[in-house]
Amino acid sequence: MYEPAHFRVEEKKQLVAFLRAHPLGLLIVQGAENITADLIPFLVDDEGLSLRAHFARANPLLQALATGQSVLVVFCGPQAYISPGYYPSKAEHGRVVPTWNYAMVQAQGLARLREEPEWISTQIADLTAQQEASRPAPWSPEDAPRDFIAAQLRAIVGLEIAIDDLRGKYKLSQNRSQTDRRGVLAGLAEEKSPEPNSLAELMLATQPTKGPEAPQKIG
Repeated sequence: MYEPAHFRVEEKKQLVAFLRAHPLGLLIVQGAENITADLIPFLVDDEGLSLRAHFARANPLLQALATGQSVLVVFCGPQAYISPGYYPSKAEHGRVVPTWNYAMVQAQGLARLREEPEWISTQIADLTAQQEASRPAPWSPEDAPRDFIAAQLRAIVGLEIAIDDLRGKYKLSQNRSQTDRRGVLAGLAEEKSPEPNSLAELMLATQPTKGPEAPQKIG
C-alpha cells in the first residue's frame, strides 16, 4: 500500500476502532490457480493482534487455506470524490485537480482454519453480539431452534488470522491548506448521499482540534 507520511495511521487503538466500525473485510488469498477475494465480516481483539471470522464450507477458501498461508484483509471506510470546485484556491491560481478521499486499514498475517465446534459457536455468538448489542431487541443464536443452529454450524468453518502487520491510510485532504480543507468539508456537506457526510465526519474527527490548523465545523 502506498503510504505518504501525512496519510499514514499508526495508532493501534485507532486502527482497532476502525475495524470494529467497518468489520466487513475483503479477504485476499493466493489460491492454487488464481487470486481470490471474498467479503467476510471479522472480529478483532482489543490489542489488534488477531482476526476471527467464519465462512461456508462450500467456499473454495476451505481448500486454499487448508495448509495455512499469509493473507491480506482490506477494510474500507467512507469515501467520496473531491471536486476541484471545493477548493477556494481554485479561484486564486487554478492549480488544482480532482482527487478521491477515503479511509482504509489493511491487516496481513498467517491464516489458519478452526474446526472446533466450541470455537465456531463462540465466534458466531461474539460476532452476533457485536452487531446486535445496540438494537432494541437484540437477536442471539439462542433465539433460533437448536437443531437449526446446529445444522448451520456444521455448514461453516472458522478462520483465525494472526496479524503480522496492521496499517491504516486516511486520505483526508491533509496535504491541502486549512482553507482548502474547509472548502472540502463544505462541499461534502452539500452532497446528497450519506457517504460524503460520513467522510466529512471522519475528517472532523481525525484532523487537528486546536490551533490555527483546526477545522471549523460545517453546518
